[in-house]
Amino acid sequence: MYRAVIGGLATAAVAWPLSLSAQAPSTLRMVMHSDLKVIDPIWVSAQIARTHGYLVYDTLYALDANLKPQPQMVAGHTVSPDGLVYTFTLRDGLQWHDGKPVTAEDCVQSIKRWAERDGIGQRLMQNTQELVPVDARTFRLTLKGPYGLVIESLAKPGSTAPFMMPKRIADTPGTQQIRDATGSGPFIFKADEWKPGDKVVYVRNANYKPRAEPPSGLAGGKVAKVDRIEWIVMPDPQVAANAMLAGEIDGNEALTPDLLPLVEGDKSIVLMRGTYPGQYTFRLNWLHPPFDNPKIREAVGYAIDQKPFLEAQVGDPRFYQLCKAYFICGTPLATTAGTEGRLEGNVAKAKALLQEAGYDGTPVVLMRPTDLPFLVNLAPVAKAQLERAGFKVDMQSMDWQTLVSRTNRREPPAQGGWNAFATSWGALDSSDPVISQNLNASCEKATPGWPCDKQIEDLRAAFARQTDMEQRKKIAAEIQARAVMLGTHYPLGEWYGVLAYSSKTKGWLPPMSATIFWNVEKSGP
Repeated sequence: MYRAVIGGLATAAVAWPLSLSAQAPSTLRMVMHSDLKVIDPIWVSAQIARTHGYLVYDTLYALDANLKPQPQMVAGHTVSPDGLVYTFTLRDGLQWHDGKPVTAEDCVQSIKRWAERDGIGQRLMQNTQELVPVDARTFRLTLKGPYGLVIESLAKPGSTAPFMMPKRIADTPGTQQIRDATGSGPFIFKADEWKPGDKVVYVRNANYKPRAEPPSGLAGGKVAKVDRIEWIVMPDPQVAANAMLAGEIDGNEALTPDLLPLVEGDKSIVLMRGTYPGQYTFRLNWLHPPFDNPKIREAVGYAIDQKPFLEAQVGDPRFYQLCKAYFICGTPLATTAGTEGRLEGNVAKAKALLQEAGYDGTPVVLMRPTDLPFLVNLAPVAKAQLERAGFKVDMQSMDWQTLVSRTNRREPPAQGGWNAFATSWGALDSSDPVISQNLNASCEKATPGWPCDKQIEDLRAAFARQTDMEQRKKIAAEIQARAVMLGTHYPLGEWYGVLAYSSKTKGWLPPMSATIFWNVEKSGP
C-alpha cells in the first residue's frame, strides 16, 4: 500500500546466461523512498515492504514485461475438463533460506495467509471449495464454480503480493506481524545487520535456483549478480542527491523532481522516468465519525480539487497529470463514470452536503508522513481544502512507518486511531476493481478504511466471473460510480517517479510495482 511504481525503460540487457562464478564481489548501495521498519509484506502493503518481499521471497506465478502471468515457483499446472480443479506442481530445487525444501504444504498455508489480507485473495478463497497439498511438490485448488482469475490472482504483483513462506511462519495469522524473514528468493535478509533508521542489508542467496528463461518483468530467471545490497537511509532528498553525485551511493529510487536539474547532464548518472504512473489517493476511515456518515464522505469528493495536490507535491508538469479515473488513465477500464462535478473543488456543494448531513464539527484526524518526499505535501493541501468546505481538521505528523502501522488500528481517533490520510498507489495496484485494495468493500475484511457495501462486493464478484471485456468495462464503470458516491477513496491525480542509478551499474529491469534488483550488475566493489 501507499507507494507508486518507480521505473522506466530497461537498459540494454547483458548476455544470458551469466556465470555466477564470473562475478566480482560487489555491493550495491541504494537510497530507497522510505526506511524499512516492517518486514512483513502481508501484514502491511507498503511499497517498501513489498520491495523487500521481492528480494527475499518468491511467488508461484509472476507477470512478465507484457503483463502476462508466467510460472515462477511452479513447474506448471493442469486444469480439469470442467475448469474447476487446478493442480499445481512445484519445480525442482526450491529451498528456504534455512536450507529446508519448499513444500506444497508451505505454499498452501502461504496462500491462505495472504488471502486473509488481500482483496483478490479473499475473492479467490470465496470461490474455492478446497485448497490442499497432494504430496510434497503438488497441491490442488478446487473451485466452487467457474472463476476466471485463479492464475491472475497468484501472479498479482502489487499491493499485497502472494509471497510464499515456510509453513511455520505462514501459520501466523494475517492480522499478526511476522518477525522472521526466511524466504526462498534470490537474496537473504540480514536481520543481524538491520538497523532501522540507518541501513538494511541483503546478501546473495547462493542456493537459489533461478528459472532458465531470461528475466522479463517479475518473471523469468532471477539471477542475483551483486553479492550484497545495502539500503542506506537518507531521509533528506538533497543529501541523497549529493551522495549520488559524489558516487557514495549507486542508486536513488525516488529522486524528487525539484532536484532533477542538479543531476541532469551528469554523465555518471542515468535517469529513468517511470513506465507506469502512480495514483495519489485520499483514504477515509468508515468506522468512526465524521466519515461513518456517507453524506459527509461524499462531501469530501466535492471539496477535493486535484490540481493543487499535483502542483504542491510534484510541481513539474512533465511528471503529473489530472485524472479522475479510478482505474488509471489510458488503461482499458479507465472511465469518468460518476465523477462529473467532483474532484474539482466544488466548495458550495461540499458545504451543502455537510449541512444536510448535520456535521457537528467533529475533527478529522488527518495523518501526515514527514519523511517521504513524494507524499509530504499532500496532507497540508487536503487540510486546506477540507477546512475551506467547513471541516475541522486535526493534522498529525509522523514518520511513514508509524503511519502505516497506525492505519491498522481500528480504535477511535481519540484512542490512537485515524480518520484520513493521503498516499500513492502504483498503476498495477489500481488497474481493475478486483485488484484495487481501495475498492475492497468487504467490511471487517477490507483494507484499512474498512468500506462496507454489498453492492460493490457483488459487482466485484460479477467482474471476476466475467470474461467478456466489454461487459467488464460496464461493470467497472458501475463500481466506480458507486465508489465515488460512497467515498471508498478519492483519486488526487497521477504522477511519475524518476529512478537514478550510477553508470557503473547495468542490467536494471523496468520496475513493476517494485524496484527490481536481480539482473543488476556493478563494476567495482
